[in-house]
Amino acid sequence: MKKLLTLTFLLLLFTAHSQDSILIKSKVASAIGELREFVAIPNDALNADDIDSNLFWLRKKFTERGFNSTILETEGLPLFFAALPMDDNKPTILFYMHLDGQSVDAAKWDQPDPYKVVLKSKSDDGWKTESFSELDDDINYDWRLFGRSTSDDKGPIIMFLNSIDALKKDAIDIPFNVKVILDSEEEKSSAPLPQAVRTYKDLLKADFLVINDGPVHVSGKPTIVYGCRGITTLSITTHGPIKPQHSGHYGNYAPNPGFQLAQLLATMKDANGKVLIKGYYDGISLDDATLAILKSVPDNADVINSNLAISNPEKVGGFYQEALQYPSLNIRGLGSGWIGDQARTILPATATAELDLRLVPETDGNRLKKLVREHIKNQGYHILDTEPTMDDRLKYDKIVTIKEGTVTDAFRTDLNNPFGNNIVKTMENKFGEKPVQIRIMGGTVPISPFINELKIPAFIIPMVNPDNNQHSPNENLKIGQIAYGIKLFYALLSPSETE
Repeated sequence: MKKLLTLTFLLLLFTAHSQDSILIKSKVASAIGELREFVAIPNDALNADDIDSNLFWLRKKFTERGFNSTILETEGLPLFFAALPMDDNKPTILFYMHLDGQSVDAAKWDQPDPYKVVLKSKSDDGWKTESFSELDDDINYDWRLFGRSTSDDKGPIIMFLNSIDALKKDAIDIPFNVKVILDSEEEKSSAPLPQAVRTYKDLLKADFLVINDGPVHVSGKPTIVYGCRGITTLSITTHGPIKPQHSGHYGNYAPNPGFQLAQLLATMKDANGKVLIKGYYDGISLDDATLAILKSVPDNADVINSNLAISNPEKVGGFYQEALQYPSLNIRGLGSGWIGDQARTILPATATAELDLRLVPETDGNRLKKLVREHIKNQGYHILDTEPTMDDRLKYDKIVTIKEGTVTDAFRTDLNNPFGNNIVKTMENKFGEKPVQIRIMGGTVPISPFINELKIPAFIIPMVNPDNNQHSPNENLKIGQIAYGIKLFYALLSPSETE
């Protein structure tokens, strides 16, 4: 009798699992069709007409799911907002995603139109194009959908919508009020967002924020990220003669701005990559508990170094995750005169370094920029914000022009936040393993205005494959990640998973 009961239980469990698999595969098939339709609408962040077309499509799709939606005007392009009917007795979750995409150069894609999704399978020779009719009988979760914004960030929006369908089909009473804000200028730094959040503060009010952008950890495991670094920029130009000069006539006489800039930059970092600017790392300390969390991330240094083709990393931290806990000082561009086939025997008039400074919560971007300026001044340079005048040139030996970029703040939520703990528990219950917990990621998502204005904790829950080529030609989304995203959204919004 005991064996019979055990067999019956296993049979019921298998049947339930099979039904769940069938349901998810059905939703994945629906999601693929809807994603193809969505991607077919160009969404270049630089084209306002593109954004309007996407907003129209989104209003229709969210309305079909029972959302009330509206277009929020900003100083730039509009935002999209949607919400399910509210219940004052429920906590409120605000989801952030973005509808805009990077510009495309179709000539660099392995398909005629980056906005027409192509289905591909992996083969020994690379990627093989498949027919969508092949998905009728079964869905191969290893196949991929290639197209602009399939992963960044239209894919997660489609996963969310199809999870809502599944919740409605199962008559699930969502234990949260659900709000959604979709950014239309994320790919160009979301400049209107801070003021927009202030303007629509009451509408956006929530208990916590979930950002669905970016890839899961490279291991492919379920991932939750508690913060992201901020960013600011500096453009530094040194000045030599007022116009390029013949290097034979004036070499050894006129100061060379290229050498000046090289020498100046060399004073900012040591040979191990550590910033030498006084005070740059002030305020940062990592205790044993924090280091334990950082070391729990399943990174493989050998794999990372192999992928980067480097023999040894810099020594800002003892390992990859520790390195991300500090602000960076990066040369993102460097130029003077002409190079390659265009090289000529001249002494350049200027040399320019474009710097980006990645920020952590302990480091204020404006303060770091001030430290860099003070360091440059201490190297004997006269600092200007504009091109030097003739009087400036004749008065000062060493001149530098500095142009500053805006600041996008970093954010980091406490790893013991109760909403975060609930998300971790839900992910563990759903997928049978504890998720990768990342204290802060290296990149920047411009959502600090939500944290600063709404005073709420925020969590990044990425949905897409780590090798998705976002921002690049041949951007893609692994079909298995669609199933993952639908399951995860369903779990996060189900009462049984959140108790």
